[in-house]
Amino acid sequence: MHPIKHFLTITKHRHMVMWNCFRIGLYWQGLCHDLSKYSPAEFIPGAKYYNGHYSPNAGQRAVEGCSSAWMHHKGRNRHHFEYWTDVREGEIGYHPFPMPKRYVAESVMDRIAASKVYRGKDYYVGCELDYLERSQESNVMHPETREALREILTRLRDHGEKETFRWLKKEYLK
Repeated sequence: MHPIKHFLTITKHRHMVMWNCFRIGLYWQGLCHDLSKYSPAEFIPGAKYYNGHYSPNAGQRAVEGCSSAWMHHKGRNRHHFEYWTDVREGEIGYHPFPMPKRYVAESVMDRIAASKVYRGKDYYVGCELDYLERSQESNVMHPETREALREILTRLRDHGEKETFRWLKKEYLK
C-alpha cells in the first residue's frame, strides 16, 4: 500500500488538469475534475496498486481481472468517453454517443496531465496522440468524439500547448 504516494500523484494530476482547464475557461470542470479519485471506492485500490509509472487501474486489472476503481470512476466523470455509452431501445449492447465539446476539451487536459505525470522525463508533445492511435479505445468511441480528439491532439503535437489552448478557448469552445 502506498497511500501517500498515490495521494500525491492523483493530486498532482488533478492540479495540472485544473490549471489547464482554467486556461481555456472551464473553471467549474477544473475545480471538480477527478474528485471521485479521493472516494474510498477509487482511493483504496489506487493506493494498493500504486507503482508511480502507470495507472493503478491497470495494476488492479492485471491482478483481479478488472478494475473496480475504473468502473466507479468512468461512471462519474464525463470527461471519459466511456461515460457516454448507453443502450438503444430495441438493440443489443452498448453504443457510444458523442461527447459534448466541453468534455472533449477536459478529456484533452486529462490526457496531457496523465501523460506528463506517468511519463515524467520521457514525456514528449504528441505522446497523447500516439497513445490514442495505438490504443483500442478509439475503436469503441463515437466517431465524432474520436475525430475531435484526433484533431485537437494533432494540433497539440504540431503547434504546442499555448496555441492549442488558445484555439480551444476561441474556436472550439465558442
